[in-house]
Amino acid sequence: MWDTIIEYFPDWKIWCQAIATMLIAIGVFIIHKYIFDWGKAKTINRQQKTNEKKTQQISGNYDIDLNNLRNDLAKNGDVNFREFRTGLRGSRAVLIFVEGMQDESQINKHIMQVLMENKAWSSDGYLIQSQGDAFTAYLKEKLLSVSKISEVTDLYKLEESILLGFTALLIDGMPHALIVGEPKPKVRSTDEPTSEALLRGPRVGFTEVLGENTALLRQHGQTTHLVLKMVKVGNEIERNLVIAYMDDIVNPDLLKEVEDRIANIDIDFVAESGYIEQFIEDDWLSPFQQLQNTERPDRVINALLSGRIGILLDGTPFALIAPVTFTMLLQSPEDYYERWLPSTLLRALRFFVAFLALMTPALYISFISFHPGLIPTELAITIIETRQGVPFPSLIEVLILEISIEILREAGIRLPKPIGPAMGIVGGLIIGDAAVQAGIVSPILVISVALTAISSFAIPMYSAGITLRILRFAGMLFAAILGMFGTILFFLFICSHLTKLKSFGVPYVTPVSPYRFSDWKDLILRAPIPLMKYRPAMMKTQNKKRKS
Repeated sequence: MWDTIIEYFPDWKIWCQAIATMLIAIGVFIIHKYIFDWGKAKTINRQQKTNEKKTQQISGNYDIDLNNLRNDLAKNGDVNFREFRTGLRGSRAVLIFVEGMQDESQINKHIMQVLMENKAWSSDGYLIQSQGDAFTAYLKEKLLSVSKISEVTDLYKLEESILLGFTALLIDGMPHALIVGEPKPKVRSTDEPTSEALLRGPRVGFTEVLGENTALLRQHGQTTHLVLKMVKVGNEIERNLVIAYMDDIVNPDLLKEVEDRIANIDIDFVAESGYIEQFIEDDWLSPFQQLQNTERPDRVINALLSGRIGILLDGTPFALIAPVTFTMLLQSPEDYYERWLPSTLLRALRFFVAFLALMTPALYISFISFHPGLIPTELAITIIETRQGVPFPSLIEVLILEISIEILREAGIRLPKPIGPAMGIVGGLIIGDAAVQAGIVSPILVISVALTAISSFAIPMYSAGITLRILRFAGMLFAAILGMFGTILFFLFICSHLTKLKSFGVPYVTPVSPYRFSDWKDLILRAPIPLMKYRPAMMKTQNKKRKS
């Protein structure tokens, strides 16, 4: 009996392989933990060094302070020093500003003209000879007609403010400098977003100026519960970043997680919100985006009302929304502006075209190379006839056309706007027709690839379309090796990965998994607005009801 039982035990070689596999997994875990802890410690050290900035107090001596500023800013040719004397007081003064970053007419009218006129000092003549804080208070309260004035006592802070575009005012006898006004960068009008065009909805989008973007949010979300928290990001070049949320709705744990991840960003310069996205996402190895980018203020406000958090960065019109689910990438703001029946139909259509954009080439290869018996007989005969003379296997045939389509798509984006769309359409027609005439590809494949390309264009989020385009090539390899079994296996891998993926703790495919029936009214079906009384349960909001 024992001999029979022993026969069922694996050979010693199998045990060795199992132990080796276990040891490798443990080793990888230990190495990953060590690298992660080392990187975290290094980040903390860098942040501590960054916070330890050198300081030097303004001396209060006009000649010394002006000389220090000239020496430190001498290598910047766009920094202007405008020296003058004040009215009856006759004190020496200097305005320091970066050319092109200020409205010089406002400087002349509200600062220089006021300080240089005698009548500005006549009403309170006893202060003409005053010094120190009394003189500063007189300037701020009675003379300078600008909305924002701040005092600076640190020389390096003053130089930093000047280089960031602020105007500095230094007057003999004043113990510190004044920062007056704000920079006035070049801006463009708030046009309709080109990446999220709608037939029905607001025709306004974010710009590159953070102040205008926050004003748009205030305009669309006129409530005292809208909080716009300002933070700084970047070690070498700092930029303003705003965390937007509804304080009576947002989950405090989610808010703290977002703030912590943003605080741990360690980079010299954050050029665009895409940098932020890559630093704070949960899984940087995943091909799926875990934050949603948008140019539309209405989309951000709707997300905030659902318990999500918006992230706006100065210098870019693209805001981020966190957390995100897969279904959000297939939704459009227009879904809520139209009635529920057409919105539901269009949303279901997007789910279908997303499946086509991902699986059509893989299914083509599976049917043609491995399972032609699954194709109806008449269609199979037609396909065989059209493939007569094609010298390549189905995988190479599909790769030729798919890569050509990707090249044309990229070229159409980079070309000038007047000729870009025409180039893409004409190029696709010419290449497809020439390939068929030359016998390189079959006509049925041209139809398949065209259907795939059109389906990817129907996805509202451009970034989500890129993800499906990348995964499409992986699906083609699975299909070329294992046929329909490989295609199904590839689809199961995608589903398994999506099930495990999270965005700030929220499952990526919720409410499908984990199952939340209450959230299905805004999944494929877009229920009538009067029936959508509760916010998404997945967000665990403080205020769960949309309607009282």
